[in-house]
Amino acid sequence: MKPNAIRGAASALVLAAALTQGGSVLAQEGGFGGQMVVTYKDDISTFDPAIGYDWQNWSMIKSLFDGLMDYKPGTTELIPDLAESYTISEDGLVYTFKLRPGVKFHNGRELTATDVKYSIERSVNPETQSPGQGFFWQIKGFDEMASGGAQELSGITTPDDGTVVIELSQPDATFLQIVAINFAFAVPREEVEKYGPDFGRNPVGTGAYKMTEWALGQRVVFERNADYFRDDAPHLDKIIFEVGQDPSVALLRLKRGEVDVLGDGIPPANFLQEKNDPANKGLIVEGELLHTGYITLNTTEAPFDNKLVRQAVNMAINKEKVVRIVNGRGVVANQPLPPAMPAYDTAFEGYPYDPAKAKELLAEAGYADGFETELYAMNTDPNPRIAQSFQQDLAAIGIKAEIKALAQATVIDAGGQGAAPMLWSGGMAWIADYPDPSNFYGPILGCGGAVPGGWNWAKYCNEEIDALAAKADGMAGADQADARIKMWSEIYNKIMDDAPWVPVFNEVRFAMHTARIGGKDIFFADPIHIPVHYEYVYAKDAE
Repeated sequence: MKPNAIRGAASALVLAAALTQGGSVLAQEGGFGGQMVVTYKDDISTFDPAIGYDWQNWSMIKSLFDGLMDYKPGTTELIPDLAESYTISEDGLVYTFKLRPGVKFHNGRELTATDVKYSIERSVNPETQSPGQGFFWQIKGFDEMASGGAQELSGITTPDDGTVVIELSQPDATFLQIVAINFAFAVPREEVEKYGPDFGRNPVGTGAYKMTEWALGQRVVFERNADYFRDDAPHLDKIIFEVGQDPSVALLRLKRGEVDVLGDGIPPANFLQEKNDPANKGLIVEGELLHTGYITLNTTEAPFDNKLVRQAVNMAINKEKVVRIVNGRGVVANQPLPPAMPAYDTAFEGYPYDPAKAKELLAEAGYADGFETELYAMNTDPNPRIAQSFQQDLAAIGIKAEIKALAQATVIDAGGQGAAPMLWSGGMAWIADYPDPSNFYGPILGCGGAVPGGWNWAKYCNEEIDALAAKADGMAGADQADARIKMWSEIYNKIMDDAPWVPVFNEVRFAMHTARIGGKDIFFADPIHIPVHYEYVYAKDAE
């Protein structure tokens, strides 16, 4: 599905007027009740919306919490969520949100404007170490709070319990998208303070489901929130997430009817057989993702602090071979943005596969004899095999890379703490939080993401490019939309010259479910709720 980015304060204001007059979700068949079993190889790292930032927990968190804005299910169209309506000032600097009355947290307390203010400020507070801190750069008072010099954002005020006013320091074409992402989701302060760092294992939100069980290394259970403010969701009474499940074993269990959805997808070794099996007709859903899989190179540590070395690695990797390893479930990438994203530069050629030229660059950088390094990768197939392919390519130019194939959470932590010289993002690769080119910059390539715990695993921080990015996102007028997209293309071309990444491939996702579970295909390949829109799939055998 092509992105439908909101461009400019003027167009956003028109959209707001339309949405507050009854924006509806996609018509949905199916009844209510029943349960679904979803499997994952790895345990969930956290359900804290200020912290969780991997593809596995992203959609789960969306089922437990809500934000001011959301997306129409199965689309990239923005709709109000906790907000019942909103207005934007003519200069694009002041957003006023009127909250939906009667929304309750899972602990029974009613949501107020103060909760929304606290939750956004919690993500900005440096003590939280939120990987989403940089998303809120445009709110007035951000610099003071992000640096630890202030305890609140001066740009967020709450005139009454039902109104949130957010003032920006400059117009931002993406701001409505920002308040729709998980880092802006509402949490109750008393529960955060009660559980402290364990809030992520004891989540309390306003979402369609509430967590009722978490047996570490075994399962997580979500149950319907009887007080949820939407009548059309959720459809299921219960979702059981079974973790520690090898994907191949999970596939066998799905065929026996013991499992309903493969959270990790179809195992690569079984993909072609399952895809071509007539018995699976209608049970395997293909979806386009705003996704790029990449290798990060830690730009703050030798030898990857040398641009020539990073460029050499870009020329050493045989990307076509990797696409073959994943059975053609992707296309070769040559830049950070995926082809379906606005600002993708079709004329950009990227780095060619040229081991001989890579050796020349290494020699020019002072590493004619190569060097030793470590390559971190998630230990779920096909990632170890992909890492081995990289290892062979690097060895061909004299780089000896030791593979560290580890659990997802361990790899993410190594990247966030800057402990991974090289990191293959497979299984954790970037899928857009919202359909705008800026989203492939701030958290994973911008200075704001190059913090402890952040997702900028290359620790790449180019202040000149950061300034250009801020300028691009300040182009909020509808008449600036084309110029803004062109500027973003130029930004990514500059980044590729610096080469903090090796973009490898853009994934095409295939989701598999049992015949017992129903729902529109797009809900199994939702562009925002990855991998499944849990609120809108249903059990056909529910009474």
